[in-house]
Amino acid sequence: MPTNATSPRSDAITVARQPQAANGLAIVRVTIGAMLVWVFFENLGKGLYRPAGYAGLIDYYIKNSHSPAIWKSVMALAASHAAMAAPMQAVTEISLGILLVIGLLTRPAAFVAFLYLGSLWVSEWGTAWIWELLVPVMASLGLAIGRAGRRWGVDAWLAKRWPSSPWW
Repeated sequence: MPTNATSPRSDAITVARQPQAANGLAIVRVTIGAMLVWVFFENLGKGLYRPAGYAGLIDYYIKNSHSPAIWKSVMALAASHAAMAAPMQAVTEISLGILLVIGLLTRPAAFVAFLYLGSLWVSEWGTAWIWELLVPVMASLGLAIGRAGRRWGVDAWLAKRWPSSPWW
């Protein structure tokens, strides 16, 4: 009985060239990006990017969440510098959202989104449903690993010009 001997590397290349997988990653990328853009405008409307609104939300998390004490100290530092931290969060959310929607620098943007959403997830422990942010956190990590910008994104064009770059 003949067998097909293939190397793990050729299997990985075959999987990477499957258009259905690439389309699936692109759908997740656009969805996470759209979520971040939506959250930006939602938070803008709620006044959470103004120092008082930002500090109030962070204080709520400090008082009501089950985050580790060290993380609550980090949140307290952010709340005490809300005039600077609030606009930084706004820029982070809108920038990551746009980069993911258009598929530009997807790998670093998705990795930063993983870290950012992970920090929000830890901040919300005990105040929200545990899976509410965990799914986007892990999806963002998958986007960084899966090179999700190479389908329906600017990274696809950049990858044709510079195929060995780790950025896309």
